[in-house]
Amino acid sequence: MEKLRKLKNEVKNSVPNDPAHDFEHIMRVYKNAEKLAKKENANTKLVLCAALLHDVVSFSKSDKRSKKSSIKSSIKATKILKKYNFSKTEIKIVSDAIREHSFSQNKTPKTLEGKILQDADRLDAIGSIGIARVFAVAGSDGRAFYNELDPFCARRKPNDQRWTLDHFYRKLLKLEKLMNTKAAKTEAKRRTKILQIYLTELKKEL
Repeated sequence: MEKLRKLKNEVKNSVPNDPAHDFEHIMRVYKNAEKLAKKENANTKLVLCAALLHDVVSFSKSDKRSKKSSIKSSIKATKILKKYNFSKTEIKIVSDAIREHSFSQNKTPKTLEGKILQDADRLDAIGSIGIARVFAVAGSDGRAFYNELDPFCARRKPNDQRWTLDHFYRKLLKLEKLMNTKAAKTEAKRRTKILQIYLTELKKEL
């Protein structure tokens, strides 16, 4: 646990000030991962290390390098874990989990620890906090809330590079079915209902 405490301090002092990928996001993923690891009987220490380091390199969604964030984080995580004398096996499990966790990589992690990290991170993208995060990113990038002719993507493909609401249809509403673990599927179902209720209420206002 001492290693985890030191890792937490190191990450807190180095994480970028991104409205959706800040230290608070990391700690929410950490808490999600801790709950899932206990329910799924995974290696909690390695899951929590992966959660702490999963966004140690994070490019803005508007940055062309954004899709490589998880790869860069994996490389940096390996260097950090070596400083704390983690074994080669432990480092590989953590670095692989980080490399494979992102939505843009479109991969299913090989290990249980990797699957839990992916689930924990995706849970933070949905529910009430997910709604807050998606609009925080939109504000940061200066993106419009919705397409005024078709706000809810009824007659077109979602384009979340231009309109914020499109991100619900391109990614967020799909995450429930993409969860790996039973515990995450249960929580994702609850959080997805929040997204659906929000969209239903929003339709009444537009």
